[in-house]
Amino acid sequence: MKYTKFRIGIIGAGWIADKMAETLTGLAGDYEKYAIASRDLDKARAFASQWGFTKAYGSYKELVEDPEVDLVYIATPHSHHLEHASLAIEAGKPVLCEKAFTANARQAEQLLDLAHKKGVFITEAIWTRYMPLSLKVREIIENGTIGEPLQLSASLCYPMMEKPRIVRPDLAGGALLDLGVYCIHFARMYFGSDIEQTVSSCRLLESGMDYYNQETLYYRDGRVANLQSSAMSRCNRQGLITGSNGFIVVDNVNCPEGVHVYNLDYQLTAEYFPPKGQVTGYEYQVIASREAIQAGLLESPFITHNETLDVMRQMDALRAEWGVKYPFD
Repeated sequence: MKYTKFRIGIIGAGWIADKMAETLTGLAGDYEKYAIASRDLDKARAFASQWGFTKAYGSYKELVEDPEVDLVYIATPHSHHLEHASLAIEAGKPVLCEKAFTANARQAEQLLDLAHKKGVFITEAIWTRYMPLSLKVREIIENGTIGEPLQLSASLCYPMMEKPRIVRPDLAGGALLDLGVYCIHFARMYFGSDIEQTVSSCRLLESGMDYYNQETLYYRDGRVANLQSSAMSRCNRQGLITGSNGFIVVDNVNCPEGVHVYNLDYQLTAEYFPPKGQVTGYEYQVIASREAIQAGLLESPFITHNETLDVMRQMDALRAEWGVKYPFD
């Protein structure tokens, strides 16, 4: 399928929709800020006016039924991803769905089954999976620069205790699905999924949602990953991958800003930064979605449906251990 314009429609007009609008504003080529939908028409119109969208809709159904929309970006809370992504798929619209993909693995299975049944593309908007710097880290590991990978750590913490999406069970709250998911993806990108044992702990809010969690993943081949996320405070957001001949430091595991390679004498041997002209980092998932759709694929090679589902199952297992429950579990 070829497009003279690739028209993006966004469901939800919150802060993450603003981020995508900013991205599309700076994205070169024939990507069009086409439609925005909110359940509040005035809010949609204000968003469209601010960012230069062509259409503003007061319902999500109107947007997905617009024949001009080529890709629907789901920018609502993950508690509502199943409902909103299903609406788009039923209308035959390709979907780029924000992380966490859904609230739990059961919902993910339902959504992916629907997409396959309808023959409609869908992928998860876990932006780190698509970024050039993330791919560079994998290249460094695979070319043997740091020798045999042995240990990994990743931390992502922001003060977010006032956010409804953190504290409310009906919004699939907690630090794990909002922040910890990035650390899990970081570990899986570079160490894979052959995990023999997981040891974890968390702290819970009065609402029963986790605001701090940590996991140690023991792999069958002897490697170890230590992950930490929190909605209580800030941290350095760094990722560290150590090997037999050196180590890699990644600045900001959810949006890599720098990759630094050191030898065993702690000497910097190479460093890499985002490509010149990068807008926000969100653009790579949009570009990848378009390429996959044009190739007739139902999933993106950057993150397969099986990988998305496995991550949801991994987080389900952690929540079950901690006793973190959602109304729709």
